[in-house]
Amino acid sequence: MEIRRWAQLALVPLIGGAALVCPAVPAAAAPAPVSAAVAAGELNVSQHWCLGSGDGSEQRPFCTISEAAAVAGPGQTVLIHPGEYQENVRFTRSGTESAPITFRAVNVNWQMARVGRYNTAAVTGTILDLSGVHDVTVEGLVVFGAHNADVVTVRDSQRVRLDKLTVETGAYGPSGVRISGVSNRVTLSRSFVYNTQGASVTIEPGVTDTTVTASQFDGFGLAAADTRGLTITGNTFQVDCSSGIDLAGSSPGASIRNNIVVTTRRRHVCDTPANAVGIRLSAGSVAGSSTDHNLFDPTSGGVPYNWAGTDHPTLTSFVAATGQGVHDLSADPKLVRVNGWDRNYLETAPGSPARDSADANAPGVLDTDMLDASFADDPAAANTGTGSGYRDRGAVEAQGPVTQDPLRVERKVGGGPFDVVARSGLHSAWPVERERAQYAYYLTGKRFWRVTDAATAEYTLRRAGDACVQVQVSQTDFRLPKEYEGPVCTQVGARYVPVAPTRVLDTRARIGVPDIRPVAAFGRVELPVGTIAGVAQEDISAVVLNLTVTQPSASGFIRVDSTGAFSSSSNLNFVTGETVPNQVTVPVVGGSLVFTNYSSGTVHLIADLQGFYAANGSGFASAPPARVIDTREGTGTPFPAMGIRTLDLSDRLPVGATAAVLSVTVTAPTTSGVLTVYPYGSTAPTASSLNFVAGQTIPNLVTVPVVNGRVSILNNSSGTTHVIADLAGWFSPNATQTFVPITSTRIVDSRDSTGLPGRTPASLTAGETVRFEPLRPGVTCAPACPAPTALVGNVTVTAPTRPGVLTVHPGGGPRPTASNVNFVAGETASNAAVVAVGSGVDLFHNSGGTSHVIVDEAGYFIAAAS
Repeated sequence: MEIRRWAQLALVPLIGGAALVCPAVPAAAAPAPVSAAVAAGELNVSQHWCLGSGDGSEQRPFCTISEAAAVAGPGQTVLIHPGEYQENVRFTRSGTESAPITFRAVNVNWQMARVGRYNTAAVTGTILDLSGVHDVTVEGLVVFGAHNADVVTVRDSQRVRLDKLTVETGAYGPSGVRISGVSNRVTLSRSFVYNTQGASVTIEPGVTDTTVTASQFDGFGLAAADTRGLTITGNTFQVDCSSGIDLAGSSPGASIRNNIVVTTRRRHVCDTPANAVGIRLSAGSVAGSSTDHNLFDPTSGGVPYNWAGTDHPTLTSFVAATGQGVHDLSADPKLVRVNGWDRNYLETAPGSPARDSADANAPGVLDTDMLDASFADDPAAANTGTGSGYRDRGAVEAQGPVTQDPLRVERKVGGGPFDVVARSGLHSAWPVERERAQYAYYLTGKRFWRVTDAATAEYTLRRAGDACVQVQVSQTDFRLPKEYEGPVCTQVGARYVPVAPTRVLDTRARIGVPDIRPVAAFGRVELPVGTIAGVAQEDISAVVLNLTVTQPSASGFIRVDSTGAFSSSSNLNFVTGETVPNQVTVPVVGGSLVFTNYSSGTVHLIADLQGFYAANGSGFASAPPARVIDTREGTGTPFPAMGIRTLDLSDRLPVGATAAVLSVTVTAPTTSGVLTVYPYGSTAPTASSLNFVAGQTIPNLVTVPVVNGRVSILNNSSGTTHVIADLAGWFSPNATQTFVPITSTRIVDSRDSTGLPGRTPASLTAGETVRFEPLRPGVTCAPACPAPTALVGNVTVTAPTRPGVLTVHPGGGPRPTASNVNFVAGETASNAAVVAVGSGVDLFHNSGGTSHVIVDEAGYFIAAAS
């Protein structure tokens, strides 16, 4: 197969590396990509989508977290998408108190962002190092430590937050998280730290105002020395015969509340119970320190408190001696380990005394639990806590059964044509402080999930077509994978931007091709789509062309699409030696338009750009076909040779209309020639709307810009011709219908009854009318797909036994006098059509003989969202 690609020529005013240059039109800025809402404030890191060098955009993400850490600035969020980042990350840049830098892992079901020594021995030393920085948040990473090294360190830093981390130390790791130097106001929250060799968290001398909240520590607990203002609230400690919380040296002013402390993770009596102290405060640490609402598991045999060097074997003796811990409990907390893949956690079983018994007003409490879920009221537990009365002790709140709203994807009412809203919801059977869950949304065809706590998500697409969204909903911060849920869709339509007719392809004149020669049998021509009227290729949904075949050496048809893949649908049918035009509307998908010659002979191709569909432009208003000119009627006279006439549509079009859709027919021409329909008041272009030969009756659909409701018509021939035109609709800024392009698809064929259920394959008889429905994409829409208001397609008649015309019109409505396809006996003829949809679409076979009919759909219009 011969493939001829577009060669860049200064003459060509259309599609390609130099872009589709055409007359300037008053178009607004191109629509934003899906990422636009956050483009300035977000950088992306993706191991799977990076290309070796990136700028942090969705299209060119960084490959490593370190690359993003080297450039992120105040107020920016670095989104770390799922992958295995085998690196050490040093954070050297700082935010401000009002605009911190945030590094956020995008974890979803079955996928997470892992960093460090994961499945490799190459990474050594500290994995996450925050030294000498301020106002930085690191959130959601699963961090695997190297041997003999701390996993996460914060040194000489202020206002650093470590949130939702999962930290696992390597062999002989001294600490999971180490905070040191003159660090101040460091927060460790909603994290899980596992270390079987040393402290899960170490806070060194000189550190002040540290908060450890809503976190879980497995293996070993928290050790601090000579630190002031430590807040330890709502955590779960499950250690192995050692202290859960150990404040040494001079660490005054501590607040320790709402914690669960288990000092034997295997739930047995320790060999040395004296080491298994629940909470230990040195004599230098008790001044200004307070403790209450903690829950101790007594199984280990260790004491709940060692306070200023004195063991208190019971909570009663501790309260009597210190006045502290009045609401503390000693009981089995009934902890259960939940396997969250690499993000495990501990939760309480029914009947746990931790439930509904915490102090909601304790310093350091958060508005969600460790799993980012709301606080819920267990109906089986007495509400003995403060505040709502039903917050749980420990890091994880018990949750009741939930129901999930079905996902709905709808166009945004009052928004732009490409704006959609996805809606879901999760509802607890238990009373909750507020309905809350984590939602992950994924727009089909995009790269990344968007995670939010909002039950709605808004997107702006770049092109018209299907807008399909998948949602994952979780109350465990996506630690527990769920079954796959398929996407739900809607469709969005584009608005039309008309341009003055512009020739973009002519194989006879080296326009759009590198040389002058016809397109070979079954050959094709490819035209890359660039920028048109300032709108980038990525933001163009479809283009409208007037396509002409001339000098064909054999009969056949032309198909125009974005791939060149084989299809039985056609855009233009021709016979040997015939010059035939037709309007084609082609989706822009792969960045190119491909013209394929489905014939055994050669053809020359001519294409004139008429306009394109994008986010900004004019909406469409469809109407039943109405005849607006017929030079045969009344005192009308044919167009003279080289004659120009004005067609005044101002009484039919609204003020401000930008283009009209006309079915134009030439009949009884005395010589061969070209008819050109173009904007009123401008010079006639070289582009053609309709080519004809002497004695021929031939129609073509024309979408032409209007000026003050008028268009001009030129009979570019040396003879006379009659002209007929039927108005099918118009475009204007106030019209609301938008266009959904599809790959040209055969929807009606009387030869095999395609699209005509219940009808036996057979030619249409004289005067027969058949009704068919526009094709709608086979996607799942909720609540419903937008209904087509008008069909855009190509209507073909073949094997007619007598001459006649085909008329398509709104199903169930009155039959107009307009025509769409004129034909003679034995001829295959086609014409594009835009027709409003009523009770489907009716096709009237106005002929005294029989004919087969074919309809190929290129898309449809839809009404505005409401």
